Amino acid sequence: MVVVANRIFVAAGREADFEARFRGRAHLVDRAPGFVRNEVLCPVTEGAPYVVMTHWQDEASFRAWTASEAFREAHGQRAPADMFAQPNQFEMHTVLAD
Repeated sequence: MVVVANRIFVAAGREADFEARFRGRAHLVDRAPGFVRNEVLCPVTEGAPYVVMTHWQDEASFRAWTASEAFREAHGQRAPADMFAQPNQFEMHTVLAD
């Protein structure tokens, strides 16, 4: 299993807008072959990022999603730049233990 994490640094005061965008998402990734589950972690520690984690059967499934028309559609409505305090950080991990 592969877990992809996007650490998203939301600007102070824009948290509700960011959360509303996720609640209103199209859920296109949910139908992608190899997709397992999605989690959006909300920071408790001040200054910490939100973490969007998608779990995949394998890396090839994730790569196929990022090359798909559904991915382009899901990411087509970019949020305003001022919603973010700094660039997102992308990470990919394999699951060592569960």
